[in-house]
Amino acid sequence: MKITLLGTGSPLVDANRAGPSTLVQAGDGHLLVDAGRGVQLRLVGAEVVPSMISAVLLTHLHSDHITDLNDLITMHWLLSQEKATLPIYGPPGTRQVVDGALAMLAPDISYRVAHHDQLISGPKVKVTELQPGDQFELAGCTVLAGKTNHAPVEPTIGYRISDGSHSVVLGGDGIPCDTLDQLVSGADAYVQTAMREDMVLAVPNPMFHDVVEYHSTVAQAAQTAARGKVGTLVLTHYVPAPPVGEEAQWAAEVSEHFEGTLVVGPDLTTVEL
Repeated sequence: MKITLLGTGSPLVDANRAGPSTLVQAGDGHLLVDAGRGVQLRLVGAEVVPSMISAVLLTHLHSDHITDLNDLITMHWLLSQEKATLPIYGPPGTRQVVDGALAMLAPDISYRVAHHDQLISGPKVKVTELQPGDQFELAGCTVLAGKTNHAPVEPTIGYRISDGSHSVVLGGDGIPCDTLDQLVSGADAYVQTAMREDMVLAVPNPMFHDVVEYHSTVAQAAQTAARGKVGTLVLTHYVPAPPVGEEAQWAAEVSEHFEGTLVVGPDLTTVEL
């Protein structure tokens, strides 16, 4: 199993960090968790093209996690020449988002169908809205959806992906909660959005301060990993993102709470299990 941090940024535009997205490769499967800004650029950097994506798993419907979903739908359609369906999983509301993206793309779809004899109809997309506790098989992996706490954003979902040998949990955004602990317990790796509260509160913008209410701090992510006895903690979606090369500054806090392996890095950082 291979985990690639495609995008480690936040809603704030960063020239060096794409928006939140993580790739999990296991067996023949390429599972994309969230589709933030620049996701296709990073997919190419990971030597994966959109037509190779087995499914998209959305943790929640905040704009920074779905910014480039429409572009992914388009390129999956074109590169597969409409021979493949793109499965998209997510919390309730995902169907509305995908329908809206397809409606926005309608003029483009009509131009391309009119121009290319190989295309007869628009993108083939299958949306599945999940509830916590749902479990399903996907590209040789077992995927379990678990409830997370990112209120007032509701519902939100974390994913536990297992290939029979290893498991990784992608917690998405949110703060610690019992259901996240249950999802994380015993996992080989745990990927979590992390926030530096001191840095957030230093920004002279009161609205930005609101993010401390519903994002795990670095310490909280470490504590969740420790409670779950996971092997490797992977921080991502840094709020606010440090300059590339200075990620190690985030590690000191983790060591106070978690004794396992810590991964903190830029876009395209990989972890192999």
